[in-house]
Amino acid sequence: RVHPPDDLGNILEGEFRPGFFNGVCTVVTKLFSCVQPRVAVFGKKDYQQLMIVRNMARQFALPTEIIGAETFRAEDGLALSSRNGYLSAAERAEAPFLYQTLQYVAERTRAGHADLVALERDAMERLAAHGWQPDYVSIRKRMNLQAPSREEYETGAPLVVLTAAKLGATRLIDNLEI
Repeated sequence: RVHPPDDLGNILEGEFRPGFFNGVCTVVTKLFSCVQPRVAVFGKKDYQQLMIVRNMARQFALPTEIIGAETFRAEDGLALSSRNGYLSAAERAEAPFLYQTLQYVAERTRAGHADLVALERDAMERLAAHGWQPDYVSIRKRMNLQAPSREEYETGAPLVVLTAAKLGATRLIDNLEI
């Protein structure tokens, strides 16, 4: 079995789905071993998975370039996912609010909002007020998905805001690079 480093695999999705990324790494390693691709494309919608696969490719010096593909979205902003099929009509109408919340956080972050933890908490409360059950809304550094220090934030480190939340019985994930 192949395991991601704890500081990447046990946060965000890894916290809510323990062991999930161990399986991802094992399956992808076996696939790459069989196919030996020069290039592999992973969607940015599963941002943490993309980062873990990139890390794994570097760690094992695999001759595979890992490319992140942009997230495809419906006209109303909802990230396209097979999970969307589980949403009721009312839930599907509400679902774009997840992306709107990411946009809200990104705009406030770009504007220099001083307290990122308070901004994350505010976003969670906004989702809950709309009937969501949020697991997390987190602003992280793109390079390693760790929380940015105040200095990194103030000097413009590339960031991403990630979220996972349930709407009814359906758990959706999304993110937006800042």
